[in-house]
Amino acid sequence: MTELIEGRGLDKTYVDRDSTPVHALRGVDIDISAGEFTALAGPSGSGKTTLLNMLSGLDTPTAGTVRVNGRDLGSMSRNELAQFRLENLGFIFQSYNLIPVLSAEENAEFTLLLQGVPQEERRKKVRQQLSTLGIGDDMMQRRPSALSGGQQQRIAVARALVGEPMIVLADEPTANLDSETGARLLDTMKEMNERTGITFLFSSHDPMVMERARRLVTMRDGKIVEDTKRA
Repeated sequence: MTELIEGRGLDKTYVDRDSTPVHALRGVDIDISAGEFTALAGPSGSGKTTLLNMLSGLDTPTAGTVRVNGRDLGSMSRNELAQFRLENLGFIFQSYNLIPVLSAEENAEFTLLLQGVPQEERRKKVRQQLSTLGIGDDMMQRRPSALSGGQQQRIAVARALVGEPMIVLADEPTANLDSETGARLLDTMKEMNERTGITFLFSSHDPMVMERARRLVTMRDGKIVEDTKRA
């Protein structure tokens, strides 16, 4: 396998309300190979979400470098980085990040729309993906405010998966789902990983995610303290 994501010497320091520096990451080195199904684990405040944001280019490190598919994210302009993410990365946010004025179906197809996929093709792909995730026709035309938290999360997942990106990054993807729906979602993502080779990187403390991950990277106090690969 090739190294798809490379993080070197990653530091992230924030300043809190009292002007006290908070070290979210402390000199982290990490490689993610193509086709991995990996979970970043650790307690709240361990740095796992911060690291996920660094590796996806959603945030910039105070020090260190990130390369994705050979590209140095720190050398890109804002527009170049946005285009790179659109073409290569899928995101699942814990806060959903759905567009309030769009329907469930329109939210799920938004990335395909930005990619220029023809309407008929993107509608077919979106409806198939939503159906797989348990979103029926009766929910597809509802706006986010008319959906439960779990339903909104599934829309966000569909949006991330429908274009079959090179990498999917997921921050607590099962946090708002019941155990049955969460398990079905994870099994869907694992099947896509095995079938298409999409690389999945999770930030999670859900035991269901950890059980299915083929690599578990454990963090504490902004550092990687354990890195276990499974068969």
